[in-house]
Amino acid sequence: MKDGKATLHPEWCIDCGECFNVCPVRAVVVEDDDIAQIFNYKHKILLVPSVFFAQFKEKLTLDAIKGILYDMGFTELCTVEQGADLLVDEINRYIKEFDDEKPVISSYCPAVVRLIQVRFPSFANRIMRLIPPLEVTAQYYRSEYQKNGVSLEDVGIFYVTPCAAKIAAIKAPVGGYTSPINGVINMSELYNKVFLAYKQKGAGEHEHCPLTHSSLSSVGIRWSTTGGEAVNIRGRALAIDSMPNVIDFLERLENEEIKGVDFLELRACDMSCCGGILVQDNRFLIRERIEKMAEELPLKHMLDQEFKNVCSGYIPMDPVEPRAMIKYHSDLTIALQRMEESRRLRRMLPDIDCGACGAPSCEALADDIVCDRATLDHCVILHAHQAGPDML
Repeated sequence: MKDGKATLHPEWCIDCGECFNVCPVRAVVVEDDDIAQIFNYKHKILLVPSVFFAQFKEKLTLDAIKGILYDMGFTELCTVEQGADLLVDEINRYIKEFDDEKPVISSYCPAVVRLIQVRFPSFANRIMRLIPPLEVTAQYYRSEYQKNGVSLEDVGIFYVTPCAAKIAAIKAPVGGYTSPINGVINMSELYNKVFLAYKQKGAGEHEHCPLTHSSLSSVGIRWSTTGGEAVNIRGRALAIDSMPNVIDFLERLENEEIKGVDFLELRACDMSCCGGILVQDNRFLIRERIEKMAEELPLKHMLDQEFKNVCSGYIPMDPVEPRAMIKYHSDLTIALQRMEESRRLRRMLPDIDCGACGAPSCEALADDIVCDRATLDHCVILHAHQAGPDML
């Protein structure tokens, strides 16, 4: 808060969506794409995560949901997680061949990737240089249409997102690759449209609609849940969800309190994608439904050779570069000096994150002070101690 108004520093933002969750007047909005954009394309492909289907209660069948989506104008539906099986061996190979200090950190959650870029830049080199399943699947569809002689101008690939971070990751990806996804649809908005259509028309008119490449495995469908990635790793792998837990763990790792971990699955949202800010239903119920769906699927999906051949070339990505210095100063020398001064100030501040100064945390106030946006007098606790016992 500055002068009574909430202030956002764009260069610090990691797109985690926490501001969306906590704003009492819903002043924060998620900038997604208008669903009407699908009609700009002849071929309208929708990439649907399992979390979307798992929001609906059992009475609204998968066939009914698919039928409603086709009625909305989509010409092809596919499951996002089909690329996960291909990544299992690639990730284990990557960890085995990783010649730097471990743990390797998953690249799945874009909010965590951006958090590391901004707040834990020394860990940027540990972020796995493999694209997530969503991008693997999207690249496959783009290649298939191109191979069949379809102009890419006629192909629109859209993703239903459970969170804000994936919107930013698709629009401005890190790691040197360009996403083939043309638009990102708010999961909350699409859920409401599907549910309303079901209420108005019922499920009977929407039976027997195909779901392209729907052969998921229990490995793939669990990928978006907490532990769904880490369980496939050979070696010591930990899964941590919820941004406060992720930050706490990374701080402990930075302080060398944690040793002997090979792989970290870090997810910004509580219960991972089941708890995304754009998910409508209860995250625990969604996780339960995904587990029930997984029990009916094979352990591993036997990917055809064509899928492997097409996707293998897209999996690697460039190193993720840190961007922590931007918030202090564009000049590296000044930025380093301010970073050290900020750390010194944090030790002086009470570390209770009361928010009375207008900053969301003592750490944020320290950063504001070194960047000349605040002074120590803004800390009411410190000011009261300096003024004497009568002020306490």
